[in-house]
Amino acid sequence: MSPSGKKIFVLDTSVILYDFNAIFNFQEHDVAIPIPVLEEIDNFKKGNTVINFHARDFIRYLDKLSDKNLMQNWISLDGPSHGSIKVLTDEDSKVDSSQAFGAHKYDHRILNAAMRLAETEKKKKVVLVTKDMNLRLKARALNLPAEDYETGKVKDVDHLYTGKIQVEVADPDVISRLYREGAVEPAAVTDAPMVANQYITLTHEHVTALAYYNPHTKLVERVSRESAASIKARNAEQTFALHAILNPDVLLVTISGSAGTGKTLLALAGALEQRREFRQIYLARPIVPLSNKDIGYLPGDIKSKINPYMQPLWDNLTLIKNQYGEKDKEFKKIEELVEQEKLHIVPLAYIRGRSLSNVIFIVDEAQNLTPHEVKTIITRAGENTKVIFTGDVFQIDTPFLDAESNGLSYLIDRIRDNPLYAHVTLEKGERSELASLASRLL
Repeated sequence: MSPSGKKIFVLDTSVILYDFNAIFNFQEHDVAIPIPVLEEIDNFKKGNTVINFHARDFIRYLDKLSDKNLMQNWISLDGPSHGSIKVLTDEDSKVDSSQAFGAHKYDHRILNAAMRLAETEKKKKVVLVTKDMNLRLKARALNLPAEDYETGKVKDVDHLYTGKIQVEVADPDVISRLYREGAVEPAAVTDAPMVANQYITLTHEHVTALAYYNPHTKLVERVSRESAASIKARNAEQTFALHAILNPDVLLVTISGSAGTGKTLLALAGALEQRREFRQIYLARPIVPLSNKDIGYLPGDIKSKINPYMQPLWDNLTLIKNQYGEKDKEFKKIEELVEQEKLHIVPLAYIRGRSLSNVIFIVDEAQNLTPHEVKTIITRAGENTKVIFTGDVFQIDTPFLDAESNGLSYLIDRIRDNPLYAHVTLEKGERSELASLASRLL
């Protein structure tokens, strides 16, 4: 290794598709891109998913960078704090990974290119960076150092911010005052610093009160149990979640929890309760079908293609409608919202470049988004727009994402303690006794 400790990071395709700006996140170290990576990225450049946008943006940058340079040579990246970049064309390593693993694949060509670079660059440590766990294992089996791409990862997901705490108060008068006056000063509740819009369960012996810290009034205010679109909160966590969704001062809400905790139902019910405050209700969820087939495999227009993936949202809407009789005004109003597209399914693939004003936007299964995709969605928000993300950070369906690197975990970790933001983790299953049994024991 060089005296300065400078390294060369060889990037796999998965890293580029996860973050097209990845080449700028290795500080002063150099970055190398094997030819097979460019070939794979070329296969992703057509389409309207975020991955396709990432592929095109990366290709454009390399084209601009190599306009007057040969990429087989080291080229300085923009800015004094970055290293250099080159494309690896030599895959003639001493050990042929295709023979070692018995298959000719892009991954094995990438391994060969990285190992060949390590053989020629004796003074620098060469490290393969990939979000493909199996490729990391193969690299290490061939004595090639390999790492996950760490940018955007949450370091301690097991202790991710839950948005709620429980406090045992010594003085029972604190709870009495909270019920009587509606608010108490934070010092009466706890000596610990308060987090904006954090929810608190105050207890004293058998007496309990629900509250939250209001960052605008600087007081701990009582949270009362309420309903939305005839959906009632069944426990304290759901009460907190519904309060966050209905709070007009909170424009960004995240609700996490396992299946059956009521995330999507509460978000949809809360949106319907506020329909007069917004022009439209938008619903979306990442399209992650079985076998990772594109929506183009299904017949029909874009609405027909995405509807099968949006069925869980429609199921929750049906549950809300069934709280009313068919002749009730509220039942007919929900049907009108759908017919007039006031309640509208939005493909996430087409949100880039749009400005969403005066809408409430629910993004379900947000754990299947990358941090960059989450940022893209939030930055589309215009005036009087509220965004709600729901999902389970431990139930990932997208390749190359995990509990630490998905967009929902990243958002919860990075934006906590902001007056515009509230988060609640739901833990108690409320779908049915049978569903709770399965979640608990199976």
